[in-house]
Amino acid sequence: MELSRLDHLVAYSSPSQLLRTRVYIPTATLSPTRHRRRHQPLLMEANRTTFRASAVDGNGSPATAFQTCIGRIGEVKRVTKETNVSVKIDLDGTGVADSSTGIPFLDHMLDQLASHGLFNVHVRATGDIHIDDHHTNEDVALAIGTALLQGLGDRKGINRFGDFSAPLDESLVHVSLDLSGRPHLSYDLRIPTERVGTYDTQLVEHFFQSLVNTSGMTLHIRQLAGKNSHHIIEATFKAFARALRQATEYDPRRLGTVPSSKGVLSRS
Repeated sequence: MELSRLDHLVAYSSPSQLLRTRVYIPTATLSPTRHRRRHQPLLMEANRTTFRASAVDGNGSPATAFQTCIGRIGEVKRVTKETNVSVKIDLDGTGVADSSTGIPFLDHMLDQLASHGLFNVHVRATGDIHIDDHHTNEDVALAIGTALLQGLGDRKGINRFGDFSAPLDESLVHVSLDLSGRPHLSYDLRIPTERVGTYDTQLVEHFFQSLVNTSGMTLHIRQLAGKNSHHIIEATFKAFARALRQATEYDPRRLGTVPSSKGVLSRS
């Protein structure tokens, strides 16, 4: 079997020329009796949300060989009498965290979501925290869940499932999730104190329940070890971030199809 290779490099005179250029990637033939196939076109455009290499199979039908996505972004604004929240999430980001909710510990946890999920997370929230953190914590989570749902789109080609256990010193938390379209939370954290700083630790469960409700996610959270409240909660957000990253990333073998035997992922 003879493998094809790139014969030369192409120099581009401007960024716009690069973004609009059709690049040809040679492929190897699988049959020793055939000549090598024609080069496959690989099209890259600046403002597209897909990046696809396609070819024609042996029966003359188009076959997607690889698919990923540029800029799966969800952007949500939620305004009530109690809060004003704006959220922007890039699922294909680099871990940029930019959150200001008026709740310092929640900001710290959103930093974990961005850093360990490699999402770009921008959150701005004002609310009635002079009463308590409940409404702001809830509405930030509702907006994040909605932004995730928006960014995922039809969820074609993604892994769908994510599973990760994160240790933090004496704490160990396991998170398993399914981007199924069916909201469900199973939560088993045993946080020993009522507060971490000024943050009411009961709000951790409420945060994830709110996120699950709007994202249509099945989420299981289990504490395997832990004595320090801060460590338990932070390990939870780190494990959630890594599991969500795994679930939202693309499976190259799936070839852009919906990861469901039904052929669709919905809230039904």
